[in-house]
Amino acid sequence: MDFVSVIMGSKSDWNVMSECIEVFKKFDVAYEVIISSAHRSPERTKSYVKEAQSRGAQVFIGAAGMAAHLAGAIASQTCKPVIGVPLSGGALDGLDALLSTVQMPSSMPVATVSIGKAGAINAAYLAMQILSLKNDELAGKLIEDRVMKAKKVELDSAEIEVRRS
Repeated sequence: MDFVSVIMGSKSDWNVMSECIEVFKKFDVAYEVIISSAHRSPERTKSYVKEAQSRGAQVFIGAAGMAAHLAGAIASQTCKPVIGVPLSGGALDGLDALLSTVQMPSSMPVATVSIGKAGAINAAYLAMQILSLKNDELAGKLIEDRVMKAKKVELDSAEIEVRRS
C-alpha cells in the first residue's frame, strides 16, 4: 500500500507537523510518522528510510529546525521524492533551517516548502499531488478542494464587498 512517510527530528516538531497529518486525514491518505534525527540517530534514519521504502513509502517528508539536515539525510537514502519542512527555532528563527534544507548539492534534490505551519500543510499537499499522478481518486479530491477554496473566497468577499457602479 502506498503511503507518505513523515520524519521529524524531535518530539517538539509535532506541534507544527500535526498540521500535515490533519491534511492527510482529511483526504484519507495513508501515512506514517516517526521521530529520527540526522545527527542524533543517523543509523535509525538510514534504516527506517530503506525499510519504509520497501513497504510502499512513495514520498518522504523531513521536518527539522536549526541545522535541518534531516531532509538531505533522507534524500541520500532514496530516489523517492523528498519534501523538506524547515522549522523555526534557534537564533535565526527558521532561516537557518530554510537555508540548510534548500541548499542541496546537485543530483540530490529536496523540494523545500515554507517555514513552519504553512510549510507543514504545503508539504502534505505537495505529497498528495505527487501521489495523485498515479491515483485518479486523489486527483479528483484535490481538484474538488481547490474548487471549494475558490468558492469560499467568493463567499467571504460577498460578506464585505463594496463596488462602485
